[in-house]
Amino acid sequence: MSVFSVTDATQVFSLTDAAAAKVKGLLEAEDAAEPLALRVAVRPGGCSGYSYEMFFDGDLADDDIRNEHDGVQVVIDPASFELLKGATLDYKDGLSGAGFAVNNPNAERSCGCGQSFS
Repeated sequence: MSVFSVTDATQVFSLTDAAAAKVKGLLEAEDAAEPLALRVAVRPGGCSGYSYEMFFDGDLADDDIRNEHDGVQVVIDPASFELLKGATLDYKDGLSGAGFAVNNPNAERSCGCGQSFS
């Protein structure tokens, strides 16, 4: 089984401390029998062309790009990784709402909801 990992900091999909803490909490709440990773993917769709998809996954592929952030394993399929290189996942919890946001330097434009880009 081959495992791809990315070590060049400009190529890594990273998590802020706030995002890593929130994901850790959500993983603990899952109470899964098997270890789970945060899968981040890009799918066609959304109002700008592509949309982000994130979910917990225990079924990892041999060609997944894998990285760990403060104890959270993140996996991305190779096609999605091309659109996510150098991006950062953040989590905000404030009066105007809480949620995850992707800061993606590869996005030429994004929609108002922040969930899709092109």
